[in-house]
Amino acid sequence: MRRTLVLTTFLGLACLQPGCKSNPPGPSPADHDAGIADAGTADAGDPQPAPWNLQQAQVQVPESMRSEPFNVPRSLNIPPGMSVSVWARVPGARFVAFSPEGTLLVSVPGEGKVMQVRPRSGQDPEVTLWAGGLGRPHDIVFHERDGQTWVFVSEKDRVTRSRWTPGETTRGQVETVISGLPDASLPELHGAYGHELKNLAVDSQHRVYVAIASTCNVCLSDTTSDPLRGAIYRWDWSGGSRELFARGLRNAEGLAWEPGTDTLWVTVNNRDNTPYPFDDGTGKYGKVIPEYVDDHPPDALTSVREGGDYGWPFCNANPDSPSGLKHMPLDRDYDTNRDGARADCAAMDRMDQGIEAHSAPLGMTFFDNGELNPAWKRGALVAYHGSWNRTKRSGYKVTVFPWDLDTHQPTGEVDAVTGFESPGQSVWGRPVDVAMAPGGGFIVSDDFAGALYRIAPTTLP
Repeated sequence: MRRTLVLTTFLGLACLQPGCKSNPPGPSPADHDAGIADAGTADAGDPQPAPWNLQQAQVQVPESMRSEPFNVPRSLNIPPGMSVSVWARVPGARFVAFSPEGTLLVSVPGEGKVMQVRPRSGQDPEVTLWAGGLGRPHDIVFHERDGQTWVFVSEKDRVTRSRWTPGETTRGQVETVISGLPDASLPELHGAYGHELKNLAVDSQHRVYVAIASTCNVCLSDTTSDPLRGAIYRWDWSGGSRELFARGLRNAEGLAWEPGTDTLWVTVNNRDNTPYPFDDGTGKYGKVIPEYVDDHPPDALTSVREGGDYGWPFCNANPDSPSGLKHMPLDRDYDTNRDGARADCAAMDRMDQGIEAHSAPLGMTFFDNGELNPAWKRGALVAYHGSWNRTKRSGYKVTVFPWDLDTHQPTGEVDAVTGFESPGQSVWGRPVDVAMAPGGGFIVSDDFAGALYRIAPTTLP
C-alpha cells in the first residue's frame, strides 16, 4: 500500500500540520505517457467542494540547487498559508514513497536506479544511491506483513522486494516476486513499448497487483497477448496464482487503496488522436480534428473491480452527456470498433471520474480523517504530468478530489498546485507523483525539472 502520513489543514489558512535552460521546450509526443479548467462535474445533487483561492508564491531554492530551471526565479500557485520549496534535486525523479520512519525513496527509470533522500536537521537532505543496475524501476510500495516492513519495486519486466531496515543506506537482499513481465524485448514489439513502465499495489491480503499498460496508442495485439496488455493482474505473495484482475485500461498509473478498504483506485491515461466517431452528417466522421481530439476521450480517476472491462481499445468515454465527467457512457472507437462487432460499449464498465483529456494523471495518494482540509474528511491528491497534443495545454498541476464517504466517490476536483506553464505554452516542470510528508505538507516529484518540491505550512495552529 502507498503509505499515507497524517496531515491536518485548517480551513481559512489552508495550512498543513502533521498528525500520525530557462523555459525549456515543451514535451515531445513520447513524453505524454512516459505520459486549466475544473474537470470534475458531479452527478446532479452531489455537493461541490469549494475551491482553494490559490496564491502565487516564489519557489524557495537552496543555493546548492539553483541549476536549471531554477537559475531564474520560479513561482507556483499554492493554497494560502503555505510555502513551496525545492526540497531536493533528483534528475529524472518519478515515483516516490516514504518509509515508516521518513526516508524517501525515488525511482529514476531513465538511469536504472532508486535514490534515497534522507532528511537532515538544519541541512539539505542527503541524496544517495539506494539501488542501481535496475531495469527501468518505476513504482515503489512499502508494505507491512507480520511486523516486518517490506519495500516492493516494479521494473520493466519484474517486481522485486526486500526487507526494510530503518537507517539502511543501500538495499538489502532482493527477492524476485514476479518475473517475465512484458517489455520492449518481446520479438513482436521490435524494441518499441510505449508504456513499458510498471505500477503496482499490495492489498491487505498481501496480494500483489501490477498494471501492464498498452504498447502503443491503440493496439489490437494487446488484447490477444499473454499476458494481456492494457490490464491489471494479481499474484499471491509468493508470485504464484496469476489472475487477470481487470482489463480495458490503456495505461493505469498511481494504483492506491481507498483508506480502510481493499478498493483499488487508479488514474488512467486514455488514447490520443481519436477520430470523430459519429456518422451524423457533419462531414467529420472518421476524421482526426483538434476540436474533438482536444476533449476526447477524457483521462480518468476510477475504482477498478475484479473482472471489470473498461473499454480500451474498443470504446471511449464520452463526457458530452448529462452526467458530464461522472460515470460517462462509452462510444465505439472508429479505428477498432466502428460497427460495434468487437465490443458492446453499453456493456462495458464506466469510469468513476473523468479528467480533462490529455492531462496525463500519474501518481496518486489518499488522505483521510480531514487530514488535508476539515471540510474534506477523505480525498485523493493526483499529479498531472501534462499534455503534448492538445491545442491548449492541460494538466501540469496537482489536484485534490474530495470524497463522499457514503458513495465512496470523488465529488469534484480542486486545484492544489499550479503554475508550471510559462507564457507561450512552454513549461518548466511536470509533476509525476505526490506523497504526504512527515512533519507536515506534501512532496511532489518532477521529472522534467529534476526536483522534489515540498509544499508545507508557514503557520502552525
